[in-house]
Amino acid sequence: MDANKKTELYYVTGGFYIVIIAVLAMVTFWFNRYLAIAELAVSLILFVVNYSYKRHTKRKISEMFEQMTLDIGSATGNALLDFPLAALIVEENGKIRWYNDAFAKTFNEEHLYDKELTALIPDIATENLFKEPAMPMQTTVCCNGKSFRVFGSVPQGEYKKGRIAVLYFDEITEYVEYKNKYLDEKTFECLIFVDNYDELMESTPNSAMPQLQALLYKIINDWAGENDGILIKYEKDKYCILFENRYLEGFIKDKFSILSEIRAISEGNTIPASISIGIGLGGSNLVENDGFAKAAINMALGRGGDQAVVKDHEQFSFYGGNSKEYEKSTRVKARVVSYALNGLIADADNIVVMSHRGTDVDSLGAAFGVYRLARMQEKEVHILLESYDQTVKNMLERLEHVEEYGGLFINVQQAASRVTAGTLIIVVDTHKPSLLEDASLLQKAGQVVVIDHHRRGAEFIENTALIYHEPYASSASEMLTEILQYSSNKMSLTKLEAECLYAGIVIDTKSFTFKTGVRTFEAASFLRKQGVDTVTIKTMFQQDLTSYIKRASIIREAEIYRETIAISATMEEDKNIHLLVAQAADELLNIKGITASFVLYATENGVSISGRSLGNMNVQVVLEKLGGGGHLTIAGAQLSDLSIKEAKEQLCKAIDEYVSESSN
Repeated sequence: MDANKKTELYYVTGGFYIVIIAVLAMVTFWFNRYLAIAELAVSLILFVVNYSYKRHTKRKISEMFEQMTLDIGSATGNALLDFPLAALIVEENGKIRWYNDAFAKTFNEEHLYDKELTALIPDIATENLFKEPAMPMQTTVCCNGKSFRVFGSVPQGEYKKGRIAVLYFDEITEYVEYKNKYLDEKTFECLIFVDNYDELMESTPNSAMPQLQALLYKIINDWAGENDGILIKYEKDKYCILFENRYLEGFIKDKFSILSEIRAISEGNTIPASISIGIGLGGSNLVENDGFAKAAINMALGRGGDQAVVKDHEQFSFYGGNSKEYEKSTRVKARVVSYALNGLIADADNIVVMSHRGTDVDSLGAAFGVYRLARMQEKEVHILLESYDQTVKNMLERLEHVEEYGGLFINVQQAASRVTAGTLIIVVDTHKPSLLEDASLLQKAGQVVVIDHHRRGAEFIENTALIYHEPYASSASEMLTEILQYSSNKMSLTKLEAECLYAGIVIDTKSFTFKTGVRTFEAASFLRKQGVDTVTIKTMFQQDLTSYIKRASIIREAEIYRETIAISATMEEDKNIHLLVAQAADELLNIKGITASFVLYATENGVSISGRSLGNMNVQVVLEKLGGGGHLTIAGAQLSDLSIKEAKEQLCKAIDEYVSESSN
């Protein structure tokens, strides 16, 4: 209970006694009139004295509180004036209302009263201080080459011209300089691998091979030397360099110019020389940086090489990657993977094959390749098939009357009941868990295998027993066909299985036009020997007249952007709209002068984009800017909560950024 309340209670209690005396006087009046009059007189005198004393005491207390307030205000003002830190008072409109001598000396400014705070310190923002509820501010700003830690708060009460905030400036320039020096002098690890080294040397005349090797080393050594790096060559095609952090900004600014220097090498080699760069930084020690660098170089190789990838605690950053992938002539890796995969299948209780949502012909063909590998060892195998396109539906209609495939296809619920600790899950045609029908199944399985040909993205399935990731391959069906050829059990494929695999290669190469190498034709030849009917494959991709007209309508609406890029958008509603859009994007490349095409279409959640290229433009890099991915010549993206018009504007912006980066 505070002093005021105690004082009030005291006066109330005194008045209570006076009333009691007055009541007693009235009672006494019936017995002794003179005594009663005396008591009334006493009570009246006491009332007057009590009332007068109460007024006097309250006035004294008020004067005391007022003086205390004045003394505190004066002390606060003097404390701010003599405060060792720079301090000022700013109004809600941003104008300086008061500042102390320390502030004037620190900023070497005078006559700041009524000036805008942002005119003196552009980086400072005080708006959040005045929001409801008011929150204290703590931030860092730079001004005139100095760094400050700024603290701010809004005092309680109302200033006559509105609300005010008090800001304190603690100079930390020396601390920031030491911190930046420390960060600049920290090292990061840079791994450099020469892409397709064996194929590059095989494509070079013997007489020019030493010059090519020497030139590769010289360019890498000069790059390290010019930037004070320590270079170690630990294999014929692998290098490790330690750089200080201060040089990374320059590397990024010039888009890792060493990539273009390596590509410019011409010593009789028919395959262009290229390198992959993986950088690991920001780790707590050298060991962690080494782990980041290895993850980065694997990412660069998985995306087709000829690019730099930077990895830190938070993310991957990509630079370059504008060259076509070149096929590896050796199939040693396919043979090794075939042996390892057959071993994993033999040890598993059962096998479940998974692919991406909206299963296409390539993923179905690859799934049938895995099915045949499992059946060779008489293992129980199922293919998870929840959603699929029209072409897959056409294939399934041919399979539904074949007794061997009864019960082969299962949905997510059925798969969940079959996956145990003894299950081997084989993921084909994707490496991103977010694209799977149900990624949680991976956690329940004993082991997981990934077989994919897409250029690697930042998201990747972890904790795998085996990864066969080959971005040089045309399709997942091609990869499974090679694995089947190296299988120790030479059981033949059925005609339907061979046609599924063949159709997968046809659809992903656009009838052997894109990403087609010698190994692609070798795989197709093997499947042809298994009884593939090419006319049947052709009929699988036929469309009805209505769909054909819709596709033609999409092509008709195309606009030319930057002279060589065709962009079309459609609001057509069709259950197979994604197929129509992909086919329209392919058809647009048949127009003379067009090197890349993009088709946009509306979905329930936003807009999807299908991109195609003849190889001059990397549509994967373009659509990665919008959160998508894919290959150099085939890619896609999905944009949420956007209209067609807004998505088109973002696409054009991404294309402009790509062109600008490629020209530098």
